[in-house]
Amino acid sequence: MSWDPRCLPAAPGKVFVITGGNAGIGYYTAEQLASTGAKVILAGRNQTKIDAALTAIRRQVPGADLGSIAVDLAELSSVRSAAERINALDRVDAVIANAAVYGDKQRSSTADGFELHFGTNHLANFALAARSYPALARTPGSRLVFVSSLSYQMTSLDLDDAQSERDYKTFRAYGRSKIALMLFALELDRRLRAAGSPVSSIAAHPGGGLDVLSPRRPGVTGPLAGGLFMQLMMVPLAQSKAKAAWSQVRATLDPELTGGRFLGPRLGLRGRPKLLAPKPQVLDQAAAQRLWTMSEELTGVEFTLAKPVS
Repeated sequence: MSWDPRCLPAAPGKVFVITGGNAGIGYYTAEQLASTGAKVILAGRNQTKIDAALTAIRRQVPGADLGSIAVDLAELSSVRSAAERINALDRVDAVIANAAVYGDKQRSSTADGFELHFGTNHLANFALAARSYPALARTPGSRLVFVSSLSYQMTSLDLDDAQSERDYKTFRAYGRSKIALMLFALELDRRLRAAGSPVSSIAAHPGGGLDVLSPRRPGVTGPLAGGLFMQLMMVPLAQSKAKAAWSQVRATLDPELTGGRFLGPRLGLRGRPKLLAPKPQVLDQAAAQRLWTMSEELTGVEFTLAKPVS
């Protein structure tokens, strides 16, 4: 089937939870998913910003079915509380791990003492997926969608220094966290299939999304990130943040997608989403298994995939 991001399949009755849906590419992802008739729940740490995003979505999608859940991915106790809210829902068709942080020049830590990028962009998503799994497992055809970044191609992950304690550089630490997320997403799908689970794990990257090309949303969109000159320099290569949302929207909705797939813009930083071949650094199953064990130990969360009762 040829996927048309401007003609999305209707999804009334479905429930999607998205982290970081109040700003940036996550906002446009939430807006597009709301247009399908699904219930979209924005999960984030700033309720004022979430409320502004909900108002903006309702302006674009009158009658949108929306909700919110409080979560701070830099604090595992908050992740646990959010997962409890998710598991209390009647059904959950997808949890979209969209939120991520890009830190400062100096190494910093989460509330639990993890390096900020590794702790927020990987460990929190591991914990959220594990703790939200019961709600997904009881919803036929449900998905975990992990939003990656092309930065995963530009570095390598040393599992002996996963938290960049020996030699910290901001971009490298961010890239390492996205490699970890990709390793986890692909390993998770292998384990889901081995367990006979109805849940699928799919990864997607948005390419390059520019504010200068994006449709304005009062209360949500603000000053240009990175400055006007740099954005204009990138215009020939990138796309709007609304179009950058297409990959994760397809990962959430496309009925023909199976688990273990990776999506991204067909022209690298822009274009309609297509299936991509993951790079070798995220296909190392031994590294993925070691990372899984490390993630369970660090978070204190055991990710158990029991076979569903027939």
